Parts: sequence; C-alpha cells; structure tokens
Amino acid sequence: MKAIVIAVALGVVPATAQAQELPAWMSGCWEMRDGDSWVDECWMSPRGGVMLGASRSGTGEGMTGWEATQITIEPGAVRKDSVPRMIFWASPNGNGRTPFEVAGSDAASVTFVNLTNDYPQRIHYWREGALLMAEISRADGSDAMRWTFEPMGGE
Repeated sequence: MKAIVIAVALGVVPATAQAQELPAWMSGCWEMRDGDSWVDECWMSPRGGVMLGASRSGTGEGMTGWEATQITIEPGAVRKDSVPRMIFWASPNGNGRTPFEVAGSDAASVTFVNLTNDYPQRIHYWREGALLMAEISRADGSDAMRWTFEPMGGE
C-alpha cells in the first residue's frame, strides 16, 4: 500500500466543512522501478462517488504482492460537521477491507488515517509535477515507506 507523512509537516490543509472532492489528480496508471524491483498502481477517474484502484509489486518477472483499493465519498457516514466522509479502503493481497478516513486534502495532496490499524496508520498521496508520490507510516510519521511513481509507459 502507498504512504503518508505527518500532515502537519507537509502542510496538508484539514478537511473543511465544504463538500469533499475525490482526488482526480491521482487518476491514471503509474509505475516505479528500482533495479529489478517494480511497483505498478492504477487509479480510475472519479465516477459515481468512487475511485477504484489496483496495485501490484514484484521483482523481475515475479509478482510479490497486490492490492485492491477504493476511495469513496460515504454519503451515509457523515462527520460531525455534516459533511460526507471520504474513505480510502485498502485490501492488500485480497484480505479484508480496511478503512482510512481523510485527515486533510488540498488541490494536489490527500492524507488518510486509521489510528487503530497496526501498520500503516497514515497514507499520503501528493503530486510533484508529473510524478505521483505516495508514503505510508505510523501515526507519528515513523517507519515511513515512500514511492515515487512516473506515468506508466513514459507518458
């Protein structure tokens, strides 16, 4: 799964009482290569209140893991300020779905948290120009893992 950094350190704006929008800027297929290791991640454009995602990772020609993901606007689950919650759902290797609630977002970054999850507890995505960045960590930012994705196919 992708990652996160401490929202304060990144200057992520807390979610406001305005309607939340799905992070369309994540849409597309992305890849990271590091020697023989690779990670592919694809996100469908928002439609019907959901973004569907999938990732796979491996070494050489072998796949070592995969994950099904969703980012949803949950109209039936509202925050204290009556705004529908944005939830990141992770299902690594087909295991049960784990929810992470949006903790902050702006025009080019989004942070999700689940403090009851063992690891990760934070997931953070952001754009740096043409790159999609991702980081996962514990709530305090420790044990961080980071990915730098380029558009798949060199687009």
